[in-house]
Formats: sequence, structure tokens, C-alpha cells
Amino acid sequence: MFPDPSTHRDLPARRTGAGPLGRGPGVRHYPRPVTSVAGPPPSGGSPISAAAYADSFATETIAQLAARHRALSSATAFGTPPPVEPAVGATLAVLAAGAGARSVVSIGSGGGVAGLWLLQGMRADGVLTALDGDPAELRAARRAFTESGLPSGRTRLIFGTAAEVLPRLSPGAYDLVFCDGPPLEYSGQLAGLLELIRLGGSLVCHGLLADGRIADRSARDAQTVAAREVARTLREDETLCCAALPIGAGLLVATKRS
Repeated sequence: MFPDPSTHRDLPARRTGAGPLGRGPGVRHYPRPVTSVAGPPPSGGSPISAAAYADSFATETIAQLAARHRALSSATAFGTPPPVEPAVGATLAVLAAGAGARSVVSIGSGGGVAGLWLLQGMRADGVLTALDGDPAELRAARRAFTESGLPSGRTRLIFGTAAEVLPRLSPGAYDLVFCDGPPLEYSGQLAGLLELIRLGGSLVCHGLLADGRIADRSARDAQTVAAREVARTLREDETLCCAALPIGAGLLVATKRS
């Protein structure tokens, strides 16, 4: 079994100039965004323009943009899962920040794109554990984390599937578990995923609303059926408080009641 990541200690975060609004010195948790925030939303009010504005509102660093470019190229060339959309990434950062997350698990490394967003919201001493059964995806994630300038102790990269790795992780030790990939890769491990989360922690599943197939009664492919099963199981669990968020390809958030 891997040690409880909450016992992890890292080097102190570097101090930078004045804190927010000039209220004394602050701690730099993550490099500041380098892309500009978008202006007013486009006219017309269509869902497409609203989604585009949400993505442009979520600013990304140079390291995030480079990781996104590599992940998109890999998805096109090799059929790997596409990276999370910027608006989804920003939502992950908000969820991690709201939970004061120190210990997070990512099922699927996604080329490091989602991981960089999660780390942006996590505490300065937080540790992200990313597992993936694709060694190329893990290498891409490691490159993304290295190029971002993160200390190596902020991340743990583990080769293996959810079924192989989850039994070796500490139950109840994680603030947030993020599933980034096809639902078939983790739908059979929901009980194990929920066991990892502390009371008040969240399980977040990405992509369940992609192309609207989950709501299409005629869609019976294996991935869509698995997505429906994940959604049904989480919604019917009375120990969880759930919401489906129509952001990007969709986020299903299930928080364990205290």
C-alpha cells in the first residue's frame, strides 16, 4: 500500500512580493496565467458562443498551453482521450481550492493538462497522484509537470489501471478524486474510488455529457451505457450530494456527505 499522501512534506513555497491587494507578503502557489482574459461575451447568446467565452475566460500558463497542444496532437494521431477543456480545468482548480485539497488522485493522466489545473487549486504542499495504463501518457504528464517548474515532490506518477492501483492507495486519505477518461476504464471501480475520499471530499468524472449521448435513449454503445451506470449509481447513493455540470464535455461531481 502506498503511504498516506497527507504525511508528505515538501520544501516551503517561495515567497514572492506583496500578497493579494497588497496585503503583505504572499505565497506563490502556482505560476500566474500568461494568456489574457477574454473581453465581453460574443453577441447572440448561443450555447456555442457561451462555451467559447467560458474557455477563453480560463487563462492558461505557457506550460499548460504546451501540454494542451501535445495532448491534442496525441488524440488526433493515436486516439488518446482529448485533454479537458480550459473551462473544465478552471472548474477543477476551483473545486480543489474550495476543498483546501492537499491529496488528489487523477485516474488517467491526460497528458498533464488536468493535473496542472488541479495543482493550481491545491494547497502549496499538496500532492497529486496520477495513474495511467498508457506509459506514453504518463511521460507526457511528467514532461508537463517538469516544464511548469513544479517540484518533483508535488506529483506521483503511477503506471497501471484503476483496478490494479486503487487497492494500493490509502482509503479515506484523499480530498478529491478525478476520473479523466472513458467511463469503461473506471465504472467497475466506483466503490473503490469512493472509498478513497474523505468525508466532505469529492469524486469528479469528466466527459459523461459528451455529444449528449447519455441522454439519447437510442445510444447503446458500451461507453454510453457505462456513463449512464456511473451517473445512476452516484445519484442514487444517499451518502453523496451530486450535480451534473454542463461544462465542456460535462463534469459529474459527487461529494461525500459529512
